[in-house]
Amino acid sequence: MRYDLARSGVGKPGSCHVFRHSMATLLLENGADVRYVQAILGHASLAMTLRYTHVAIRELKAVHARTHPEERDRAPSPRLDGICQK
Repeated sequence: MRYDLARSGVGKPGSCHVFRHSMATLLLENGADVRYVQAILGHASLAMTLRYTHVAIRELKAVHARTHPEERDRAPSPRLDGICQK
């Protein structure tokens, strides 16, 4: 049996995989652990989950800016203002 968006009444072209990709991407963008996403999608290997999902570049840039030491050293952390002095 074939399931697609036309049969669902959505009225746009695509397939159920559109929903799976969107759901997985939104979960990751909102902080879900990739292992939980893997379990939800039913993937045996993490490699499949990583290949299957598409994390938006803006989120990757935000994570880089938040966590990369070189980026963090460019601007003082608001949490440390007034606590540490250089």
